[in-house]
Amino acid sequence: MKTKEDIINAIKHVQHPAIAYSLLELGIVKGVEVEDNTAKISFAFPFDKIPIAMQLINSIAFPIESIGVEFDYQITQMSESAKERFMKMEKAGWIGKK
Repeated sequence: MKTKEDIINAIKHVQHPAIAYSLLELGIVKGVEVEDNTAKISFAFPFDKIPIAMQLINSIAFPIESIGVEFDYQITQMSESAKERFMKMEKAGWIGKK
């Protein structure tokens, strides 16, 4: 049985494709829970209708599933303070599309 720490270790280096930070650092991956060999990931996006939302979700799903854990997720919107933090990090770490 994998633990929350195992899941975090599996996804901690998954980087945003256009920002030089991981999805964990950016606050896009907001929560990680493990229940019955299923990782339940909470994603928080700064705005509605993020064009690459599914790309980001799939980039987290792949390393989780590759360690033999089921993947489930929910999407929320960032709080105003989290959005401000994200925007500062986006500006500082912008690398454009790969």
